[in-house]
Amino acid sequence: MGLSDKSLKRLNTKKGIKYFLMEEDMTPAKAVRIVNYETQLKRLQVELIKLQQWVERSKEKVVIIFEGRDAAGKGGAIRRITQHLNPREFRVVALPKPTEEEKGEWYFQRYINNLPRAGKIVFFDRSWYNRAVVEPVNGFCTEEEYQIFMSQVNEFERMIITSGTRLIKFYFSISKSEQAKRFEDIKSSPLKKWKFSDVDRRALELWDDYTAYREKMFEKTNTEIAPWIIIKANRKSTARVEAMQHILDLMPYEKKEDTFLGDKLTL
Repeated sequence: MGLSDKSLKRLNTKKGIKYFLMEEDMTPAKAVRIVNYETQLKRLQVELIKLQQWVERSKEKVVIIFEGRDAAGKGGAIRRITQHLNPREFRVVALPKPTEEEKGEWYFQRYINNLPRAGKIVFFDRSWYNRAVVEPVNGFCTEEEYQIFMSQVNEFERMIITSGTRLIKFYFSISKSEQAKRFEDIKSSPLKKWKFSDVDRRALELWDDYTAYREKMFEKTNTEIAPWIIIKANRKSTARVEAMQHILDLMPYEKKEDTFLGDKLTL
């Protein structure tokens, strides 16, 4: 398939030429796709700054949770979303294993302790939904603990939403072959191999178990007040842009730029 005049024009720029020369196996189509991604990313990040300023001025409280299989790209998406935001006005929360003291508390307590104050945004890189999928699959909770969580989670979310917190729930979905490929990339990278955990090692082997619990989670917790947004994440750039667009579309901040609304780029 040939490139359109618009794509050729983008390729014939300093940025397009730079990407085209970046790798030996780079194709014109791939270079254009990267330029499109970078252009769209910048445009969306400008809008996210406006959104953050609206949250601060309006004293809004926003929680955005990112769930998905290991290596689905949750952390990378959060980094692109927050890249140019004011770091004093948001937090990224990725909680470690609970302490002995936390194990004796109500399960949701440590997440409540990390909810945003007025004017702030909190991004959860994995959330209370650990107990819906990761914990039962790996034997980190009992069946009773799992059932209690599933019976309480919808009401918990209803309480925080009706108390004035805006909640967005993303699930990043990747294929089994893509997860395997990303694990190999992580293991072979000196800079990333520290990320590969025992849970990751078992993820492919337990793929069907993860799927079964994920489906039960969707069936039970995809509510009208707090629906799941499923992001197809086999291509990281597309997933990041889609997540950003959803956040902006769901928040009633000041009118977006006409160029943002009318010229979404194909990635």
